[in-house]
Amino acid sequence: MFNIHNLTLSLENDGATVNVSNSTYETSELSNRAAKICIISVLGTLIILGNLAVILVIASSVAGWSKNTRYFLISLTGADAALALIVMPLNLYGSLVREYKDEPDSYCHVVAFFNSSIFASCIYSLATISLERYISVFYPLKYPIVLTKNRIRALIAVAWFFPPVLLLPISIPGGIVKVYFSSASLVCNPDYSSNVAYSLTLTALIFFPCSIIMTFANFRLWFTARRQRKKFRNYKLGVRSSPDSASRVLVPVMIVFYTCWTPCMITILYTAISRHRVPEWVEFVAVWLPSANGFLNCIVYFWLNRSFRRKFQLLGRRLCLPVFPEVGMGVGIRGPADISAVSQAWENNNSIPERSCSMSSSCTLLPHHATESYL
Repeated sequence: MFNIHNLTLSLENDGATVNVSNSTYETSELSNRAAKICIISVLGTLIILGNLAVILVIASSVAGWSKNTRYFLISLTGADAALALIVMPLNLYGSLVREYKDEPDSYCHVVAFFNSSIFASCIYSLATISLERYISVFYPLKYPIVLTKNRIRALIAVAWFFPPVLLLPISIPGGIVKVYFSSASLVCNPDYSSNVAYSLTLTALIFFPCSIIMTFANFRLWFTARRQRKKFRNYKLGVRSSPDSASRVLVPVMIVFYTCWTPCMITILYTAISRHRVPEWVEFVAVWLPSANGFLNCIVYFWLNRSFRRKFQLLGRRLCLPVFPEVGMGVGIRGPADISAVSQAWENNNSIPERSCSMSSSCTLLPHHATESYL
């Protein structure tokens, strides 16, 4: 009898331990989920605010930027904004409202399709900007012939419409690729291990060609700019004291790109080949880092550019002066007429022909007197 009592007590204690363990696990899971939702929400807010500021500035002419450059940048801005306006709300709605089951879910398939398509459009948009930069610097005389309006439209169309065609099988329930809701990343993900050949084809047609174009174009521009800088420094033309624009612009572009996209691609390849999931927070970071690229693009492609910053400051004064006139008085501007005069002087002093060197050309990368000699 004594032994039976001890055994019963032991079983009751074990049951209490299991209940406490389950309660602790559920609390930890809810805490992690709340933290992830907060991170995604903050990231989405930063993307919206950053790209909204960019759109307000590039909607009008910016000194040193041709129309062609603005078209490519608007395409990139639109893709980045879609991350916050489409991808994040769809996935947050799925994680907060819907209850996913084991069988295929048509909503999750559609969300996974939009996720993959918009992310792919972001990569293609980055590649087209690097390509435009490369042609602008190394083939300035052939630029109007190589990048005609129709070809520019075609490149932008490819960046936006080729990914949906390539990723269409993801949207079909019961198709060649399975889709599941990941509680680790709070995202509807394609199950890349369900079709390894298709997964490898996606990386071969999306990430690798775009990364090769970006790496080749930006590093050749960087080496050329450094060589020109060294040449003019040897001639004692005072280039040494000027800022190293090539390193300030091109190096952050490549660092941000590979930092945001490489973990995601490695995770996809590892999952597809090994058929194993990565740890929870590793998956969360890898999946959402490309979205962070949508905010960081506002910095490396826009805020590092002096012409953009000046135009943004001018726009800020135009918007804020009627509301806060004392700010304008503090900087010597008494009314809208003064702002118009400053704006007209800025545009006149920086007007450039249509071919022009753009934000993404040698005017940003090389010293002014070096640019003309190089071109």
